[in-house]
Amino acid sequence: MDLLGFIIILVKVLVVFAATMITVMGMIYAERRVSAFMQGRLGPNRVGPKGLLQPIADGIKFFMKEDLIPGGVDKPIYILAPAILLIPALMTFAVIPFGSSITIFGREIALQVADVNVGILYILALTSIGVYGIVLAGWSSNSKYSLLGGLRSSAQLISYELAMGLAVVSIILLAGSLRLNDIIADQQGHFLSWNVFKQPLAFLIFLVAVYAETNRLPFDLTEAEQELVGGYHTEYSSMKFAMFFMAEYANMITAAALTVTLFFGGWDVPFVNENSLGLVGVILSVLSFIFKIAFFLFLFIWTRWTFPRFRYDQLMKLGWKVLLPLALVNIFLTGGYLTLAALS
Repeated sequence: MDLLGFIIILVKVLVVFAATMITVMGMIYAERRVSAFMQGRLGPNRVGPKGLLQPIADGIKFFMKEDLIPGGVDKPIYILAPAILLIPALMTFAVIPFGSSITIFGREIALQVADVNVGILYILALTSIGVYGIVLAGWSSNSKYSLLGGLRSSAQLISYELAMGLAVVSIILLAGSLRLNDIIADQQGHFLSWNVFKQPLAFLIFLVAVYAETNRLPFDLTEAEQELVGGYHTEYSSMKFAMFFMAEYANMITAAALTVTLFFGGWDVPFVNENSLGLVGVILSVLSFIFKIAFFLFLFIWTRWTFPRFRYDQLMKLGWKVLLPLALVNIFLTGGYLTLAALS
């Protein structure tokens, strides 16, 4: 790799990281505002105009708080656990394309940090690593509430990652590739080419599983304040708690981006050939991607403040007895359709 290529990759990494952190701050603000609107409250309105600087004030508060480490914890693992959760959450976005390619000084630059030919496997692998941070945080905290939260998280991951992975398999069968750019290319043309119309059952299974994977209501059994105080992060404070907080929102952003990529054409604008429009097409593709992600992030918030939390037995039953069988049936139907199409 030449020096210019290295600089381009470095710039893309910094841009994606900065965009993710800014979106995390925006989501913290939006979560409070939307919930306040739904409950007839004002929400944050003191720090900055309309409370826009509240996330910055929260960050300063976390940074200035005393970092308490309870007695009896397994200190190395206790300290490492937040990073084990946050780092994969930030790395996952690296393979997701967020716009069409742009040509600068005769060099074509893909709006994607890394174009990996097994991008789907990369994402599934990293999301699986993240749960170790939760489990280790719960185990090392020397608290029954934290331990129960960690155990619930591992059981929840096993239950829903199977269904989510099988839902993705049907998309891979249609595209014939694990590469995210190929999956987007398979959906280009018009909006009826999007996988949400070709695979509606897979989309519903994937969406429900994503909510469970990100530990969001109605699947936040790992925290469940009424039962476990705060779950796996009960014994954490200061910036370690903030890292768990940031990881949750970073995972939401990645989940929304992956949903858009797999089922809603990614950055593609229906009926528009972005590559033929030059810079205008690039801007349109990036704005399209941002708009689609914003919709699903709003859906995350809307769902949280609309539906009650599942009981734990209901959570397990939905994962094993409903989503998993439906995902398997969907794969057989998709495989049968593709076989008949090939034979004809």
